[in-house]
Amino acid sequence: MRRVLAVLLSLVIACCVAGPVLAQGAPPQGGADQPYTIEYYYKVQWGHQQEFHDLFLKNHYPLLKKIQTTGRMLAIKIEAPAYHTTEDGRWDYRVTITYKNSALATTANPDEEAFIKQLWPDQDTYKKEEQRRFEILAAHWDLPITEITPR
Repeated sequence: MRRVLAVLLSLVIACCVAGPVLAQGAPPQGGADQPYTIEYYYKVQWGHQQEFHDLFLKNHYPLLKKIQTTGRMLAIKIEAPAYHTTEDGRWDYRVTITYKNSALATTANPDEEAFIKQLWPDQDTYKKEEQRRFEILAAHWDLPITEITPR
């Protein structure tokens, strides 16, 4: 009887301790030379969604496309939800970027400043508009994701 109780107690402890740890997320993304995907979420102050969208397409999307031409990024996708959710779970735009590998996804791009100067010669206007884009941003978070669909 003691052995049965000990085994049951061990299982309960294992489920309580290891269960949540194992269930917290997907396994890590592939190897060092495998594509690496990150979702970037933007929650905008109410009433400023279109302004944010316009500024994003004017001042950030061209930079992403320029960086993509270097091979650093494999794919860029911009999405907005079709319906609204609760305020706690609300996001207005999701930008999903698939990078060539995890190292390129997590290190600074040495060409970015040069690209910005090339794409926007009027740096004063660019900086003001980027400042405005961030002023109307209520929240932003980045979420590396792993596809776990069986093949």
